Amino acid sequence: MGQVTIYLDHETEKKMVTMVKKSGLSKSKWIADLIKKKTYSSWPESIAKLAGKWKDMPTAEEIRKDMGADAKRESI
Repeated sequence: MGQVTIYLDHETEKKMVTMVKKSGLSKSKWIADLIKKKTYSSWPESIAKLAGKWKDMPTAEEIRKDMGADAKRESI
């Protein structure tokens, strides 16, 4: 397990301590959870559930239908 030292200004540390106390976690666990949330590479479940909710949203094919054909690509 990695170990990191961080330096915070006084005001930021006060905010962190307040949030840590509210969460009931240790500072280390709170910071680790924050890093996990900020570096997660997938959509949250609440966002994924929104797929298909807008019935009047055009499909990708409908949006692209009047765009014409792509230009021929050069070979590499």
